[in-house]
Amino acid sequence: MNARVPFHLLLAVLFAGSAADRAGASIAVRIQLSQQTMNVAVDGADFATWPVSTARRGYRTPPGSYQPYSLQRMHYSRLYDYTPMPYSIFFRGGYAIHGTTEIRNLGRPVSHGCVRLSPENARSLFGLVQSHGPRNTTIEIVE
Repeated sequence: MNARVPFHLLLAVLFAGSAADRAGASIAVRIQLSQQTMNVAVDGADFATWPVSTARRGYRTPPGSYQPYSLQRMHYSRLYDYTPMPYSIFFRGGYAIHGTTEIRNLGRPVSHGCVRLSPENARSLFGLVQSHGPRNTTIEIVE
């Protein structure tokens, strides 16, 4: 007997397998406040190290371990004059990792508490978290 699998079913099975593999991968984001850097690892392998901007004097970026609870491709801060926050990954209350147009300030603490990234890096991180899933993502903020 010659059993043939239709091509579209074969593609569906292959795609489902690769999607399941991606969803099982873990994303570890580590933000080091003293260095103003973010390290990203996928399944324990280094993916990227990027400069960030976190809270300036008088504000706070909360140290701790978190999981993303909301991803928004474009968010506008109601608290700060509807400032655009592209590729927002919210991890605690109103705190998020997001893109910024103030790339000249990356590497220095200048935010109100959010973690700012260049738009390109924010888009990359957003895509990783979106494809692998917020449940498979940890965000660790250390002094």
